[in-house]
Amino acid sequence: MSRRSLLRALGGGAAVSTLAGCGVPAAYIAPDERSAADRSARDKELTFANWPLYIDTDDRDKTRRPSLEAFEKRTGIDVRYTEEINDNDEFFGKISPSLMNRQDTGRDLVVISDWMCARFVRLGWVQEMDRARQPNVTKYLDPLLRSPHFDPGRKFTVPWQSGITGIAYNRRKVGREIKQVSDLWADDLKGRVTLLSGLDEAFALLLQGDGVDVTRWRADDFHRMCDRVEKLVASHHIRRFTGNDYIKDLSSGDVLACQAYSGDVIQLQADDPDIEFVVPEEGAELWAESLMIPNLAGHKRNAERLIDHYYEPRVAAELAAWVNYVCPVPAARDVLASAKDKELAALAEDPLIFPDDAMRGRLAIARDITPKERTEFAKRWNALAGL
Repeated sequence: MSRRSLLRALGGGAAVSTLAGCGVPAAYIAPDERSAADRSARDKELTFANWPLYIDTDDRDKTRRPSLEAFEKRTGIDVRYTEEINDNDEFFGKISPSLMNRQDTGRDLVVISDWMCARFVRLGWVQEMDRARQPNVTKYLDPLLRSPHFDPGRKFTVPWQSGITGIAYNRRKVGREIKQVSDLWADDLKGRVTLLSGLDEAFALLLQGDGVDVTRWRADDFHRMCDRVEKLVASHHIRRFTGNDYIKDLSSGDVLACQAYSGDVIQLQADDPDIEFVVPEEGAELWAESLMIPNLAGHKRNAERLIDHYYEPRVAAELAAWVNYVCPVPAARDVLASAKDKELAALAEDPLIFPDDAMRGRLAIARDITPKERTEFAKRWNALAGL
């Protein structure tokens, strides 16, 4: 299961506004109400909630996580690691009652997609991190990821892993290169193209295909893009809208080209070298799934130390070699390049893990959808995607 998951219906934002109107305390938490007494010095522990298959494991014993064990050994801090996050909205629903009611969630560190992180930051549900305790983050965080629209300067979030939403296609079966989003609309691809079904996952690349600067897009840009997609759906050019099942469609040949995530395509290429991933000439969306410390977490300093551990280039390289997403620590490339193992060294040259300068120049972090926009935009997009 990919960490990039489907936005359901109108998403959790609608749930918050509904609850706030039914006698539930106002959702926003002021800065002076977010922290609890930090027990880190006394309690050498923390609880870390993540997605499945999103950390390195030992080849001989899948219950062991070498990079995490190294942190525990070095610091004496016991990490209770859970793989409980399978969907952004589902997890939002799981912990939002505690956060709205100013209660500890029982988790010191969580990883969710940045479009959902934006919601937590706006609601005041996460604590500002102390960068003085995170010198590796300060030094090594990729400049492209340092200041997203929802969290300027990354005060509240730190990328765990990153990735690119672009185009995947079977070059042998298509018979030519795909270089632009508009290439998806060629007549010979009719009925053999899929788009991602989730609004937050799909919209940015399609806007870029229309020449829009996704760091400052407007409502008119969104609706113009939807008008185009609506015609492509009506003409049956777009086969369907998918979650991660596009992987199966592309592998089987039912689909020749599709919206896709860079991390998935690395795995597909291992079985079929004809599958290619493209960052279109107009650009592609760079996204991240980020670490956050929820309000009232009891082990904030321990959580900050763990985050900084994963920003040591050696540790970041170890994680990147296992998960194969875009590494948020560019300095990890040199670590892998110097590896004696040829397969590890080859990862340093993979632009889907360490984008080269030409690719980086075409990547952008999209402005997030605001709460005011979300209901209207989700209603229109979900109608197009059949959700």
